[in-house]
Amino acid sequence: FKGGDTCEYLLSSGRFLGEKVWQPHSCMMHKYKNSEAKNCLIDKHVVFIGDSRIRQLFYSFIKLINPQVKEEGIKHGNIPFEDKSASIKVDFLWYPEVNGSMRQRIKSWTEGSVAKPHIIVVGAATWSIKIHNGSNEALAQYKINITSIAPLLEKLAISSDVYWVLQDPVYEDMLSESRKMITNEKIDAYNEAAVRILNSSSRNSKAKVKVFSVSKLIAQETIMKSADGLHLPESSRDTNAMILMNVYCNKIMKPIDGSCCQPQPPLTLIQKIAFCFFTLSIIGYLIISLIHRNNYRKNKSCTDLESGEEKKPAISIPNVSTLEMFLHCFCKLGLIMTYFYLCDRANLFMKENKFYTHSSFFIPIAYILVLGVFYTENTKETKVLNREQTDEWKGWMQLVILIYHISGASTFLPVYMHIRVLVAAYLFQTGYGHFSYFWIKGDFGVYRVCQVLFRLNFLVVVLCIVMDRPYQFYYFVPLVTVWFMIIYATLAVWPQIIQKKANGNCLWHFGLLLKLICLLTCIYFLSYSQGAFEKIFSFWPLSKCFELNGNVYEWWFRWKLDRYVVFHGMLFFFIYLALQKRQMISEGKGDPLFSNRVSNVLLFISIVSFLTYSVWASSCKNKTECNELHPSVSVVQILAFILIRNIPGYVRSVYSSFFAWFGKISLELFICQYHIWLAADTKGILVLIPGYPMFNVLVSTFIFVCVAHEISQITNDLAQIVVPKDNSTLLKRLLCIAGFFSGLHFFSAMPDQSRH
Repeated sequence: FKGGDTCEYLLSSGRFLGEKVWQPHSCMMHKYKNSEAKNCLIDKHVVFIGDSRIRQLFYSFIKLINPQVKEEGIKHGNIPFEDKSASIKVDFLWYPEVNGSMRQRIKSWTEGSVAKPHIIVVGAATWSIKIHNGSNEALAQYKINITSIAPLLEKLAISSDVYWVLQDPVYEDMLSESRKMITNEKIDAYNEAAVRILNSSSRNSKAKVKVFSVSKLIAQETIMKSADGLHLPESSRDTNAMILMNVYCNKIMKPIDGSCCQPQPPLTLIQKIAFCFFTLSIIGYLIISLIHRNNYRKNKSCTDLESGEEKKPAISIPNVSTLEMFLHCFCKLGLIMTYFYLCDRANLFMKENKFYTHSSFFIPIAYILVLGVFYTENTKETKVLNREQTDEWKGWMQLVILIYHISGASTFLPVYMHIRVLVAAYLFQTGYGHFSYFWIKGDFGVYRVCQVLFRLNFLVVVLCIVMDRPYQFYYFVPLVTVWFMIIYATLAVWPQIIQKKANGNCLWHFGLLLKLICLLTCIYFLSYSQGAFEKIFSFWPLSKCFELNGNVYEWWFRWKLDRYVVFHGMLFFFIYLALQKRQMISEGKGDPLFSNRVSNVLLFISIVSFLTYSVWASSCKNKTECNELHPSVSVVQILAFILIRNIPGYVRSVYSSFFAWFGKISLELFICQYHIWLAADTKGILVLIPGYPMFNVLVSTFIFVCVAHEISQITNDLAQIVVPKDNSTLLKRLLCIAGFFSGLHFFSAMPDQSRH
């Protein structure tokens, strides 16, 4: 419930993650770039009023706009700054004491003829303590002066953002003799007076001067690193400046990873319609359940007293069960989507920034590895990449990716490069799995295509509606969907080459190889022709699916990053078939995959290749350069893993049921993490239980996994209802789905028209 007033917490409380990363209480702080700061402050006038400490804050603030600024200028005088490109003015006004001069300057802004600054940052006290040798009379005068200034600040706060900066503590042991009278006891007395007077004044006013007290907490942790015991080290004042930028700019720029001071987004028309639909589904399910239960009670079998025979129910309504299942699924889904919305759109639960440490990533990895090995069982079949093995593979990869996301390990390049291989391995399995299905079954019917597309996309479509996010935002689902359609088109287009046909004539294998070469050529061409790629996916309605932030660059980047690995999966299955047909591999239980000599050589080469890739990934210095090489070299570690996992007969004959269980819901886990395990669209961490990080992760993880499992079941149940086997019924359903998306497009366009 504390998630609501995040602005107040940003200004008053928080803690350090590590040495330099500040974590506000209950919300996430965005790290503003120079371009973002300029866009926020365009045509704005900002004024800093106070002593040398405020001057420090002034310099840190303007460095967010222009990092090239040097701290030069009159120490005890006014310092102007202007960025003409964005029409930004930032002034420092030297008023080291709260006195008549400061009051007069502030009063001048309250008069109608003078333009008011948009942001005013005020603070002073240490000079009063120093000049008057810490006397009680100076404190009494300070209270009188603030009392006279407070109404003027309140008046300015009606149209401007006004911040009163409390005095930071000092490191008394390092203070020079001329500053020895500035004690923390005196500073606390001055701060207490300022807070009491400003708060009492705000009770009688609609506007409020915001008290910037968080700098005290930051100073308590870092003042020991001060050069003179009075002024904060540069990293601390930079943090204060970034907090100030977040307080003012988050409500304007609305950064995804800056939840502090952001209002709850208003509901869109589509979200309102979705809410009504889920509500009606819940009501409808409850009504049908009551009717069904009453009918069951009325027709419940009972004993005939005369004959002694048991009477059977008189009626059964088969249509009710299908409708009831449909409403039951959407009833559960409605409750789950409510939880999604409360976690990541309503300001109900807290959110925190990620902070990476090696222990936060590698200790959980070791823990799940032990669990996975503990739950080892025999496989039903011992073929290469059998169903249990691929589920296990997906499961442990998904768990590693989840730990990678929640620990913020993307900042550590070696881990990032290994995770890229795991994502590539998912796509490798996509190529291998779908290619093998079409080759063996020869099923190119509409039913199969619709089933796969529904299972892949159902959850994402619902989240796009409920969470108001574009389809491309959940990038992995568009990726596997497009690759599935490419695999389907490659094999379904004339001539259709399947196992049954190829077994009759070996020439068909060369035809299939020719198809694969054509596919590789197309992939190569598109990967080096960004313009052609963007033109293809910029046509309506594809643009509606693949645009993010108004262009398809993100989609091109994601596609290009793993452009060859699906082809590698298809080619691997083709080679596996050739070896299997020529009886060059042995897949019996406990038998090595090849002859002992060949198996040992291949196993040695695989281990060396696996480790070589890891060494290369660990030596990466530049993410851009490594991403360029990744599409060509990721297959090395994937193939090495497959051979290590399958060459020894015993290893191929067992699997981890623990990992396989997670593998069966891996897609749901990957998508659900965006909003109910992580927060702010994966940028932060959801906090259900503040103050207990480990307990919070345990609770949120339990809920997250249960929800993913439930959604998997809902998707499977709805797939049977929405995608029937009967072609005429399926055609009607497809027309209904087309109508649904047309309506979705119509309603999504309505807000845009109203804005224009």
